[in-house]
Amino acid sequence: MKNSTLINLLKSKSKQALLLWLEGFREACCLHRVVVLCHRSRKLMIRTGQCFLLNGFIFLGSICVLYSVMTPTLLWMLPDQCSKFSSQELCSAGGILKLYSFLRFGLIQLLYVFWFYPLYVFSIILSNIWYNDIAKYGFAAMGRSRQTVPEPSRKNETSQNADQKDRPIDLGGVMIGIGEQVYSVLLLSFFFLESTYFFLLNLMQVYATGFIPYIGKAVNFLLLAWMYAYYCFEYKWNFSEVGLDKRLDFFESNWAFFAGFGSPCVLAIFFFSPLVSYGVMAILFPLFVLTATGSGAEEFISLKRRQWKGARLGRLPIFYAADTLSLRVLSFFHFRLESLKQKQEDSKTL
Repeated sequence: MKNSTLINLLKSKSKQALLLWLEGFREACCLHRVVVLCHRSRKLMIRTGQCFLLNGFIFLGSICVLYSVMTPTLLWMLPDQCSKFSSQELCSAGGILKLYSFLRFGLIQLLYVFWFYPLYVFSIILSNIWYNDIAKYGFAAMGRSRQTVPEPSRKNETSQNADQKDRPIDLGGVMIGIGEQVYSVLLLSFFFLESTYFFLLNLMQVYATGFIPYIGKAVNFLLLAWMYAYYCFEYKWNFSEVGLDKRLDFFESNWAFFAGFGSPCVLAIFFFSPLVSYGVMAILFPLFVLTATGSGAEEFISLKRRQWKGARLGRLPIFYAADTLSLRVLSFFHFRLESLKQKQEDSKTL
């Protein structure tokens, strides 16, 4: 009897998770919202076009030129096979192939150092500024100043932040907001390192025997999907003035939906080299941000909860490891600041 009840419960939860995942995937693919929002806002269209120009035409275009034009040209000028030499005496002299290989490698590395890496850094800085503008213009183009606030997963949190918009803006509130932003940056940074760890774990598992060979890649894919989904919705929640604790609670309580939303983002970059992956994601990311801005995720999830009579998947502690590390880092710096203050006070008394 207990086994049958457990099986039925697992079936019910699996059905809920699959439905939410499919809805999240569908929401991420609703790219027609980008066209609608760009039509409403000229500023949004300009910013989105600038992202395409920098990351698509210039960055990815440079990579295409490298592999399709420059590399074949270098191979023609500095051959890698004796059959391509006009005089076999040069090839038989020995060492000429190694010299040409070294020259090709050196020229390509110089191109990376003086063009691709500076362009990569420049693109990261400028794109992050543009992403915020794109989210702001997209939020304004929705025609509402405030989005639906995520529904808490616990009843005792329903009143949390209810009077937030009625509070006067003071120094304490500003400091709390800054603290939340710092904590959010640390949280996502550690979460990114966690996903990178599983990626490296997958590389090691390729050479291991007796283990499931693709578990590292699967976990890495899932963590990246959650990370990109959170990044996309974070802009919307920032403009909606949703508190960090409420965001994390909503995200972890509806992990299947956000895994589905982040899957198209990761599918677009998962099998490319790092530089190409960055270029592709830099083009697609603002589109997914706008899709998240126009998403009705909160309404859909609330509707499904009513249909399921309040049944929930259960909160999955996705950010537990990153949260623990972030708190330890903040505690360390807080301890150091308190120690410095105490030393200053002691020196004054002396």
